Amino acid sequence: MKDLLIKIAKAIVDNPEQVQVKEIVSTQTTVLELRVAETDMGKVIGKQGKTATAIRTLLNAVSGKVQKRYMLQIVD
Repeated sequence: MKDLLIKIAKAIVDNPEQVQVKEIVSTQTTVLELRVAETDMGKVIGKQGKTATAIRTLLNAVSGKVQKRYMLQIVD
């Protein structure tokens, strides 16, 4: 799942070398923290949060297949 998020984020941003994903695993949920360059933050969030919502939707669809819950946090 982490690899999927990295590929999606690198495809969106202008500085793909600054994309970082940290995975925090707990018993029921795995939190994926996405960090990008300050200038790319708007691209990842999108207008009215539509890009971020689309990424979360993809993660939810894939998480159903692997029987685990994933949450996305976009960190400054």
